[in-house]
Amino acid sequence: MSQRIAILGAGVMGETLLAAILGQGHPVGDLVISEKRDDRAAELREAYGVEVTGNAEAVTGADTILIVVKPQDVPSLLTEIAAKVDASSTVVSLAAGILIETLEAALPGGVAVVRAMPNTPALVGEGMFGISPGTSCSDDQLATVSALLESGGKVVVVGESQQDAVTAVSGSGPAYVFYLAEAMIAGGVEAGLDDATARTLTAQTLVGAAKLLAESEETADELRRRVTSPNGTTAAAIATFDDNGVKDALIAGVKAAAARSAELSKP
Repeated sequence: MSQRIAILGAGVMGETLLAAILGQGHPVGDLVISEKRDDRAAELREAYGVEVTGNAEAVTGADTILIVVKPQDVPSLLTEIAAKVDASSTVVSLAAGILIETLEAALPGGVAVVRAMPNTPALVGEGMFGISPGTSCSDDQLATVSALLESGGKVVVVGESQQDAVTAVSGSGPAYVFYLAEAMIAGGVEAGLDDATARTLTAQTLVGAAKLLAESEETADELRRRVTSPNGTTAAAIATFDDNGVKDALIAGVKAAAARSAELSKP
């Protein structure tokens, strides 16, 4: 059955979701995206053939509404669209730190709300979305949201109390991987490689290792052990990491990100 989908916000993530949903087979006539800048609106119409309007117009008659604006812009956006949101609509917020209770308080009573935390690999179809249903969200509505977001990657359903941990692990997680990549590339260059070769080796190693972790039934610990021969090159590297507290620092970093997410979520 056809459903009208409104995407509020035409930034990088908004456009990513637009392209992903269209790529999933949804008719372009079922989608609308909001954008205030005339030049950006024209760009989107030309690239995707999609309807581009203002926020209030976009949500009118929409079955699913995806809020993809900056967190600081959410309160004014909710005020702008509240009167236009149909009681049967599902509103999905991808804005970091915006609580379900904040969304529900600003929208008409009974409107289904879902809070989602995306990450940037959605740009290449390998995103990770952690989603939490609000008090009025049915199983069918949650399933619809999951199916939509799966166009950009994978989805896990968590309680809202776990969203700070989701933010710390997958929301901020790509930066940790890039941080590791920086170090691997720099180490390769210092060991004698040119920068381009070090980057190629690092990128494919991370892609392959991630794919192996995703598809294997083994734990990350066991997969690491299988690469680490006693007294070998990998063992030398891991011992050096341990001596420098790398693992403990990474764990502390994830916990710090979760704590900061909790602070930013406070009203």
